[in-house]
Amino acid sequence: MSDTHFRIEHDEGGTEFVVSAAGTDLATYVYRPDSPVEESPKPYLYPLKTLSGAPVGVYRPWDHRWHKGLQMTWSHLSGDNFWGGPTFEQGAPGHGYVWRENHGQQVHRAFDRQDDSGSEVSVVQALDWFGSSDEVWIGETRTLRFHSADTGEGVWALDFTTGLTNVHHEPLELGSPTTHGRPNAGYTGLFWRGPRAWTGADVISDGGHEGDAVMGTQGAWAAITGEHDEIDGGATVLAYAGTTTAAVPLKWFARSSSFACLNPSPAFDTEIKLEPGETLSLSHRFVFIDRLVDRRELEPIAQRFAP
Repeated sequence: MSDTHFRIEHDEGGTEFVVSAAGTDLATYVYRPDSPVEESPKPYLYPLKTLSGAPVGVYRPWDHRWHKGLQMTWSHLSGDNFWGGPTFEQGAPGHGYVWRENHGQQVHRAFDRQDDSGSEVSVVQALDWFGSSDEVWIGETRTLRFHSADTGEGVWALDFTTGLTNVHHEPLELGSPTTHGRPNAGYTGLFWRGPRAWTGADVISDGGHEGDAVMGTQGAWAAITGEHDEIDGGATVLAYAGTTTAAVPLKWFARSSSFACLNPSPAFDTEIKLEPGETLSLSHRFVFIDRLVDRRELEPIAQRFAP
């Protein structure tokens, strides 16, 4: 499947690395961001590009400054906010979102392992999640694997695997705005925000759902296909729900009506309770396709890249 080698290059300041293939910088992983505390500082992947260099992400859009390409988040974590922005509180005035001094942050500790053998690049990272009280609540082991670059088919893939261990002295409640009372707002976990140009783009899933009907459903994969600004053509982002060790099923927070996003949510409408010492393990895959594809073409691609 892969005919192209990957390269990884770290910056001198120890804040980010760039993964490239076929002469294109595909992804920049910023692991020591300088984000304001109100954006719940955390690592992110941006820019994100297809093999031809077309953009497939957005950074700090005006509507949600805390959205940054592809990033691991948690919107409701025992009262703290590891998502960014205001926190949803049922019954609060307006739409229910309130600015609180409850923002947590994810802090890079070390890279435990790096494999850049050529056909793929994988990095194992250790992080600490600090609550707003500056106590460490979660110890995380995160693996990013960049692989399957194929210039003939115009695709490359990213696997994101994480183990979130409760190192706090109390149980942690991991939820979302929907678990706190807002319908169809179950965003949390690994979240991808698409380009502004993809607003209104086609959203499809393996369950036969399309558009807004994908929201809140269970399914092996979901995808958004949209056209670029500035350059001709378009691209497709295919995401796999993957696996979770929680009893709660993964459900899709996916839409393009307000903006394009894909998020295999681990706690869409049901909270996860993580006891002290317990680990929540999650595994997801994203595939970046350098052209517009419809359901008929996408389904065999989705079968071929299935984890």
